[in-house]
Amino acid sequence: MTTNIIDTFASINVFYVDLKQIEKISKALADSTRLQILLDMSKREGCIQCSEIMSVTKLAQPSVSHHIKTLVEAGLIEPEKDGRNYSYNLNEALLNAYAKWISRIAS
Repeated sequence: MTTNIIDTFASINVFYVDLKQIEKISKALADSTRLQILLDMSKREGCIQCSEIMSVTKLAQPSVSHHIKTLVEAGLIEPEKDGRNYSYNLNEALLNAYAKWISRIAS
């Protein structure tokens, strides 16, 4: 009987983590600048550098850093250090999983 309680709790906990991730992604996507960054990344085969983001968004570096941080924390993009510079890669697997999860609401 103890095993069932632990298994049930584990299932609830995993479901909770999934919903928190969905919430975090949704909040990250609720900004037009971040959507613009992701769209531009997809046009560049899923990879972009910080300086390119500044050019696309016409924002100062601190503002770009804020948006990048939000996208990284949501798991939508992944940083890759190249010397002193960072490039960011689109996490297509997570975006596809998110889209699939959201489509469950409509069906």
